[in-house]
Amino acid sequence: MSYVATKTSLNRRTFLKGTGATVALPFLSAMAPAFAKATPAPKRFVAMNGGLGFHAPHFIPTDAGANYKTPLYLQKLEKHRQDFTVFSGLSHPNSNGASGHTSELTWLTSAPHPGLAGFKNTISIDQLMAKHIGPATRFPSLTVGARGQSLSWTANGVQIPAQTHPAKIFRQLFFNGTEKEVAEEIKDLERGRSILDTVLNDAKTLNLTLGARDREKLDEYFTSVRELEVRLQQKKQWANRPKPKVNYKEPQDVADRNDILAKQRLMYDLILLALQTDSTRVIAFSIGGMNAVPSNIPGVRTDWHMLSHHGRDENKIEELARIEAAEFEVLGEFLSKLKSVKEGNGRLLDHTAILFGSNLGNASSHSWRNLPILLAGGGYKHGHHVAHDPDNNTPFANLFVPLAQRMGLEIEKFGSSTKSTIRGLES
Repeated sequence: MSYVATKTSLNRRTFLKGTGATVALPFLSAMAPAFAKATPAPKRFVAMNGGLGFHAPHFIPTDAGANYKTPLYLQKLEKHRQDFTVFSGLSHPNSNGASGHTSELTWLTSAPHPGLAGFKNTISIDQLMAKHIGPATRFPSLTVGARGQSLSWTANGVQIPAQTHPAKIFRQLFFNGTEKEVAEEIKDLERGRSILDTVLNDAKTLNLTLGARDREKLDEYFTSVRELEVRLQQKKQWANRPKPKVNYKEPQDVADRNDILAKQRLMYDLILLALQTDSTRVIAFSIGGMNAVPSNIPGVRTDWHMLSHHGRDENKIEELARIEAAEFEVLGEFLSKLKSVKEGNGRLLDHTAILFGSNLGNASSHSWRNLPILLAGGGYKHGHHVAHDPDNNTPFANLFVPLAQRMGLEIEKFGSSTKSTIRGLES
């Protein structure tokens, strides 16, 4: 184990004392039987979306079942074949929106008609999980992105900004402040709470003078305030607790903003550390895309966004495949690292459900139907291509419900889901 565990009652009671100092012990193998018995490995969820899609013929096998012929991208994951399931024939209904790319706004929410007049987003599945987990971890969730996009939305349909700088994310996760800095942080949190109390009292007074529609809007505001109060209280509880120690050098942000593979590798490393240290159990990672030529990928000379609109031009598809195959290779490295971390009676990957795919089934035509979806880990039975009807797609949100139930949520529906189960997902 490569970190100091500080959260269980067992570890909090285990100290070395002397000369006025008190030092928490790291998790030792001698503690394992009691630790494992008292605290089973927590369940985790990571969602990762490629906003420019993935060329489906290189991702989705032509055959269903376990004996499918491996397409190009899945060849990069061949050694993990028994650790993931490919789903096809899934989509969110009514995802036609303001532009070809607005379906990314609702990849984790399933709200209809993204970006059109009157559109209001709904809570994303990662944030519903985070609300359920609450203060069990220092960060109920992390929202990160390669280039600024975000997949996460609050209950009021407000987008949560993505953190895009690996160095800042690392410091947030693992740097402990001085006593003075911690005291200032607590003071700021208390100040924020007192301001909220005042605002809430004023709002309640105002509520008495408003009409029905305005009262409804004000109730939404109350909900936001209450949620913020809860988050402030949770942050205050964690402010005095030391952050975990990791054997990982503080990363430097990638100097070349077009080096997408270096950025993805760094983000995957940080996601691994955040999960391994139980700093959070829910992460949404927008892999994104860009209107530029990716660096350090041999044979790629064309703008990535332009390649995604290949119009079946074989030369463009060949270049695009070089980019996307490299992304799958990096994903394979991440899965290998998750498998290498032993946890309880299994591996970190066994306790982490990885949802990987795109909001576009055919990026060239901006189609939001027949999404390419891969689910890895999470303790499920894998090794199959589960082909749903390509003409009458299964709601993608049908997959969200059992993933949320796995995290402990007692729900039977989410967004546009029609069932609380989905064919092809077995524990």
